[in-house]
Amino acid sequence: MWGPNSYAWVLLQLATAQAGIILVSVNPAYQAMELEYALKKVGCKALAFPKQFKTQQYYNILKHICPELEKAPPGFLRSQRLPDLTTVISVDTPMPGTLLLDDVVAAGSKEQNMAELRHAKLFLSCHDPVNIQFTSGTTGSPKGATLSHYNIVNNANIIGERMKLHLKTPEESRVILPTPLYHCLGSVGGTMVSMMHGVTLILSSPIFDGKKALEAVSKERGSFLYGTPTMFVDILNQPDFSSYDISTMRGGVIAGSPAPPEVIRAIINKLNAKELVVAYGTTENSPVTFMSFPEDTEEQKSQSVGRIMPHTEAQIVNMELGTMAELNTPGELWIRGYCVMLGYWGEPQKTEEVIGQDKWYRTGDIATMDEQGFCKIVGRSKDMIIRGGENIYPTELEDFLHTHPQVQEVQVVGVKDDRMGEEVCACILLQSGEKSTPEEIKAFCKGKIAHFKIPRYIVFVTTYPLTISGKVQKFKLREQMERHLNL
Repeated sequence: MWGPNSYAWVLLQLATAQAGIILVSVNPAYQAMELEYALKKVGCKALAFPKQFKTQQYYNILKHICPELEKAPPGFLRSQRLPDLTTVISVDTPMPGTLLLDDVVAAGSKEQNMAELRHAKLFLSCHDPVNIQFTSGTTGSPKGATLSHYNIVNNANIIGERMKLHLKTPEESRVILPTPLYHCLGSVGGTMVSMMHGVTLILSSPIFDGKKALEAVSKERGSFLYGTPTMFVDILNQPDFSSYDISTMRGGVIAGSPAPPEVIRAIINKLNAKELVVAYGTTENSPVTFMSFPEDTEEQKSQSVGRIMPHTEAQIVNMELGTMAELNTPGELWIRGYCVMLGYWGEPQKTEEVIGQDKWYRTGDIATMDEQGFCKIVGRSKDMIIRGGENIYPTELEDFLHTHPQVQEVQVVGVKDDRMGEEVCACILLQSGEKSTPEEIKAFCKGKIAHFKIPRYIVFVTTYPLTISGKVQKFKLREQMERHLNL
């Protein structure tokens, strides 16, 4: 499966689960080389896509890999480079060598097909793989996290219960979902949660658009809004924000990357999302493992990702000692339970690197936990900056710099330095119409944070390199800054 948010995508997702077919979620921003890699990796047999998504001409990209497509009978592709791929489905436009989605759906209603479906279901197990989620590539190397029915159905059920959707009236549970459906937050946290709990699901736009999300809240009387921190920042900073009717808003879900406390507070107060929940998870964990409760205080939500989800274990490990870290002390977060993926598709060695024989999944995230069980994500172990022997966590600095009144968004990365090993670089997006200088930002830091944490480099930016699911690609940002600074 390859394509953007669409009703057709939801239908295909549900149909493949029923038929015992593995759904492969592929980033629609992929170009020919990346697409070929993903399809070969999983031995993909069928591919569905619209004619165009943003600037992507999918049919032309596929023809580059499979020139045989144009002359192939629909459903009988024979490709030299992708020998497993036989069926290409066009979601919206008839094209040579493709089946049209409407025709495929209509064919599935025939009694013979239904009999085949019922027969196939006899041999299915809840532990069979149902979804291969290619990681979005914030660390540069996408892998196919393989999830089972047991993983995602249970996770979706528990997410909805934590949000207390089962206690809401239909008018109180209208979910606006601007996040991509091929991403775990959209497919499990959004689509599957809505199916499990009978919630109205409203897709605000084919690609994320902050204005369209607000329009959907206003016109469709949305009560819950999903998004990553970057998406919520964009929504909150729409120039005509005050013109939208958000009186029906009750809460939402923010996840995907650490959210600065100032952003959490703005969502709760400016968007009227008192029942906002902060969620933490990874694709490999189906995805959510920590989540706040709707009734948690604003302070608890702004300072943590909540508490552990039911039927899930967590521990924070001091990696130097190999023992459990003390309370309120940073260490690597490990997860164990029903939610842990089956493994990386076709990559047993990479699977063993993150899932030990004891079944603990090593997230690579640095976290702390307090006496009440509230977990705070400090940052990625790979993103941690080591400056002259001092460990500096970017998330801590980002949260602090967000308190500056002129700062709209900030990302902190480590850049190479001959003397110190690494230096701190803050990439700052200012509020609309605001101006500042590196000297002013450094003066704001002085006396409030340790001297070695004050960024040596302050760079004002207008955009960040993002994955299509809205996460900042820090490895790309780091490369950009090193080029910009001539390091």
